[in-house]
Amino acid sequence: MINQKLMVSGADYFANTYKINPYYNQSKINVQKAIAEHNLILDCFKRAGIELIKVNPPQNCQDGVYTANWALVKDGVAVMARLPKARKAEESYARSRLEEQGIKTVLVPDGLLFSGQGDSLRCGKYLIAGCGYRSDPEAQQFAADTLGLKLVQLHAKPQLNEDGSDHINPATNHTDSFWYDLDLAISVIDEHTIAYCPDALDEESNQKLEALDLDKISVDYDECTKGFANNLVSTGEYVIMSNHAPKLQSELKKRGLICLTPDVTELKKGGGYIRCVSLWLS
Repeated sequence: MINQKLMVSGADYFANTYKINPYYNQSKINVQKAIAEHNLILDCFKRAGIELIKVNPPQNCQDGVYTANWALVKDGVAVMARLPKARKAEESYARSRLEEQGIKTVLVPDGLLFSGQGDSLRCGKYLIAGCGYRSDPEAQQFAADTLGLKLVQLHAKPQLNEDGSDHINPATNHTDSFWYDLDLAISVIDEHTIAYCPDALDEESNQKLEALDLDKISVDYDECTKGFANNLVSTGEYVIMSNHAPKLQSELKKRGLICLTPDVTELKKGGGYIRCVSLWLS
């Protein structure tokens, strides 16, 4: 079983002051609605039998609800994230909260970006990881080595300007992508199964995935971009996922999985969804 214990915070400070990914826009954020959506997600986690470690959201951190980006955790060890400037205040807070749980924290080498679980998906012996936007390949290799996993390094397609050049996010000064974190393009269903959107990845990355000894579910591009289909949490029995991804939901039900589908629209404005608000501890 996977995702049996998750760390979650809250949406109390959710905002769009810093538009650090392509999903942030000028739409006004309704904080109370975001809090209600977050509570719906937590209720689904509980229905799935998941143990929740709830911590207060870091004060005045607009993205502090997205605990998935705080670290990558395995066997009581957490490789801590190095986040964009707009999220720096979360780093020390996250480290303290994890150490309070008796988890050993490890820092990636200086100068490297690492987006934690958001860009690093554990699947059995593999660490399926993204690079080029929020994580550096050297940081992903460090995380894989530290946690005893075999790295599968992937690259998602970039967001492009009208002239075809890579788009640079003005809030982060980094190249941007609608798949800025890999958990928007790929999800882990159990230790032997992934769901992924081939159209989100470059050709070399698709070839790497096809070569893996894993069962694979292809996910529709529109369901991923509009419905955040892959940003889900699975225990291997229950799947807490988007209610705007009927094709993926149907495929999972055929495989005997129980799907719980809270309606999430406000939290989506920050480029995060169900996986993003939960950090897998064990």
